[in-house]
Amino acid sequence: MINFTLTFLRHAESVGNAEGYYQGQKDYPLTKRGKDQVRRLISRWQMDGTRFEKVISSPLARAKHTAEMICQCFNCPLEFDEAWRERDMGFLTGMKWEEAKITRPKPSFFTPFDNMGDTGEGNWELYLRAGKAIHKILQQPPARYLIVSHGGILNQAMHVIFGMTPQAAGQGVHFRFINSAFAKVYYEPDKHKWVVWGMNDFTHLAVKDFEIDEEES
Repeated sequence: MINFTLTFLRHAESVGNAEGYYQGQKDYPLTKRGKDQVRRLISRWQMDGTRFEKVISSPLARAKHTAEMICQCFNCPLEFDEAWRERDMGFLTGMKWEEAKITRPKPSFFTPFDNMGDTGEGNWELYLRAGKAIHKILQQPPARYLIVSHGGILNQAMHVIFGMTPQAAGQGVHFRFINSAFAKVYYEPDKHKWVVWGMNDFTHLAVKDFEIDEEES
């Protein structure tokens, strides 16, 4: 049986990332540096012979523009799926990180069922959405898929693949994706076997691009 290859890519740097906003499901375009990050990634994939049969992307601008740049060079079909949008951050959406520390400080304890930013998606809700999004891909024919999405939901997608449920107060394992970093996994459906090939791969970036922002999206 032919196996699935799933490459999970976080969008390149957006204006929201660069200016320190909680983005959530609010739209921000890519920065000049973000577009350069995508070009470097494309060059790397072209050099190592990477191929995709299909690209699935969040429709939010920062992921959409990242995916469109890649599809233009690799000449592969692009599908937008609302399931891969970033976490709904509730009242934190569009708020500066520094402002949020003062006006909406992170609680010392919270459960996976608590909402983010009072009205947004908690970790359990986001975990379930990520699981459904992966399930939807696995209902399609086995192929090489690129999923262009966001840090928060990609973190939960990795929890789904590793069989790790969300923990209280953010405890447990976290999977970091910096801007334009990707993870690659293989899935053997006849064995229900996941093989992790790489995580948070950003070797196409220069040292100055290794900054890690506070916000997951």
